[in-house]
Amino acid sequence: MASVYSGKWVWITGASSGIGRELALQLARRGAHLVLSSRNREKLVALQQETGLTEEQCLVVPLDVSDGTAVVRVAGEVLERVPRVDYLFNNAGVSQRGLIRETKVEVDRMIMEINYFGAITLTKAVLPRMIEQGGGHVVVTSSIVGKFGFPMRSAYAASKHALHGFFETLLVEEKEHGIRVTLLVPGHIVTDVSYNAITGSGERYGKMDPGQARGMTVEKAVKKILHGVEKEKREVVVGKADAWSVYLKKYFPGLFFRLAGKVNPV
Repeated sequence: MASVYSGKWVWITGASSGIGRELALQLARRGAHLVLSSRNREKLVALQQETGLTEEQCLVVPLDVSDGTAVVRVAGEVLERVPRVDYLFNNAGVSQRGLIRETKVEVDRMIMEINYFGAITLTKAVLPRMIEQGGGHVVVTSSIVGKFGFPMRSAYAASKHALHGFFETLLVEEKEHGIRVTLLVPGHIVTDVSYNAITGSGERYGKMDPGQARGMTVEKAVKKILHGVEKEKREVVVGKADAWSVYLKKYFPGLFFRLAGKVNPV
């Protein structure tokens, strides 16, 4: 049976590593055409070759989502090269490891610029095309800390909370135009996210968190993600036991906050 992704154009940001990279590989196997974006051109070129897709079926488009002007310019260039954008995976992002009292406000702004403004700027640039073509599906990588606050993640959690507010509103406003929205809520997934996290001073964290190392494999996580997107779910929660914290906070908030204060944040 043909995949729903077969022949569809899918734009993935943060495609050079982690969830984004695995999305590209699994979508290619499902017959999708891809636009791959991240800051690292070399990794994108290697990924394009690994997908087995031709250069016409898989575009390599370097992009720093923290540069709003570049996002708008690159979106215009992509929209001139592809006939449509069926799926937009706003996956680019950066995590954080730092206490509030030790984190410079410049770091807070940097995280918000990448995780929040990068996603909404690209979405606003692509949205008119999606409406014109009769619909499209916007997928956004949030986090379980997009559902609650957590130590050492203040700006990261804030940026992910903001995504929920914006994209839930987008779903309500544009549903009549065929715009679908799925928020991804991953817990611990085995990727380099903690290595690439930034500290309160803005430096690279450079370590694998023990919790991250014990997480769900990225292959399994992406398989669940694509199934959820295919079913047009509004949210897809993926992870091991840590993912249950989303439901613990929702139904037993008192217990959640007692436990949260005892959890090792790394």
